[in-house]
Amino acid sequence: MKKKYFFFTILSIAGFTASAQYTEKKGNDVTSPLHLLKPDYDTPYSVPKTDEVKGVLDRVFTYLDAETPYEMVSKKDGKPFTDTKKIDDNVALKAGSYRLNSYEWGVTYGAMLTVAEITGDKRYSDYVRNRFNFMGTWIPAVKKAIADGRIKEKGYPLRGSIEPHALDDCGAICAAMIKAIKTGNANESLLKPTIDIYSDFITNKEHRLADGTLARLRPLKNALWLDDLYMGVPALAQLNRLTGDKKYLDDALKQFKQFVPRMFNKEKNVYMHGWIEGMDPHPQFHWARANGWAFLTAVELLDVLPANHPDRPFVLAQFQAHAKGLASYQSALGFWHQLLDKPDSYLETSATAIYTYCIARGINNGWLDAQAYSPMVLIAWNAVATKVNAKGEVEGTCVGTGMGFDPAFYYYRPVNNYAAHGYGPVLMAGGEIIRLVKNSDIKLNDSALQYYKK
Repeated sequence: MKKKYFFFTILSIAGFTASAQYTEKKGNDVTSPLHLLKPDYDTPYSVPKTDEVKGVLDRVFTYLDAETPYEMVSKKDGKPFTDTKKIDDNVALKAGSYRLNSYEWGVTYGAMLTVAEITGDKRYSDYVRNRFNFMGTWIPAVKKAIADGRIKEKGYPLRGSIEPHALDDCGAICAAMIKAIKTGNANESLLKPTIDIYSDFITNKEHRLADGTLARLRPLKNALWLDDLYMGVPALAQLNRLTGDKKYLDDALKQFKQFVPRMFNKEKNVYMHGWIEGMDPHPQFHWARANGWAFLTAVELLDVLPANHPDRPFVLAQFQAHAKGLASYQSALGFWHQLLDKPDSYLETSATAIYTYCIARGINNGWLDAQAYSPMVLIAWNAVATKVNAKGEVEGTCVGTGMGFDPAFYYYRPVNNYAAHGYGPVLMAGGEIIRLVKNSDIKLNDSALQYYKK
């Protein structure tokens, strides 16, 4: 007999209603045990199949490949322009939906490399190689044209890589370029001049507090943005890999160790978004995506720190504490909320995808208990997958967000399919989930997901 469900509302959160489900059926608990009845889950409650995960990633890839052309064109007629020695104000980047040298695309390039490594699909690494070769070729040409007076307009192509004005212009894409070089997917001689620009800005030009902590002068003087852990630290760690210069890794760890005590709430085990020197009392808003950047920073450090490095235990313990805190705030649908500890704020995709990647990678590398974290991270991926539409767009991502000191600021930030922050996280999350599923035997036992070693 077909099961009948009756729903009794017990909680309503951000447009989602969690319900107790009652069934009518013939028999009793002897003839058909009630504990084996399958609820009508809103998010798929199952182990994702690797080919299905890859199908989601491929939809995103196809969309992004079409929306991020790498070509110079004439402003007059839109025809391709290829002469690097004659570029001037009449030449522009071919228009696409996303910027090739933004920090969001730094995340995306790194994610493409992750998917290529895990799946063996060269299209993803070729995506990175083609665009980095393009940038490595044209950035010096644009600089030369500026020096020669052929380019006089301020809005010239690839400006953020030539005249960076913030860590956003430097860190994520610098780290991705070095990863591409180290994996054989970029030409070091082409990218090194641009990497040097990024390195100089992070090390010598970005504002810092008196103790050397990376800071900003907006929205108020001496502001720490949790986002800047990711905008600065992974690049510094990767610069150490590229150059062998210990100063970069020392600075990366210094930043991590000086951000954490100022911004990590030990009672909630999550971070506040912004910190202003001298503000007392200090309001705390635990914005989801910024927590993602901090979580991802710990992963990036653990990926490169030697096993015997004296600071590795601190980074690992902080990563584990953060994972524990985040797990406590996951919603019934598998997502996390825009403000982690405010369940009436909306469910947000980019943060959920970042957490999915970091937790799955933590399990795969032995940093997190697989039995404790595998079920919740699979449900997180299943939630993220529902936000990739047929076109390959990622839905439900909060747009770029500054620092606020009132709840309304975060509650009402818009979401948009063109918010670039969601694409890299979805790709990296799916790649790491494929690795997790391949390396384990996760299955249902008494209707609950359980992790078993293969």
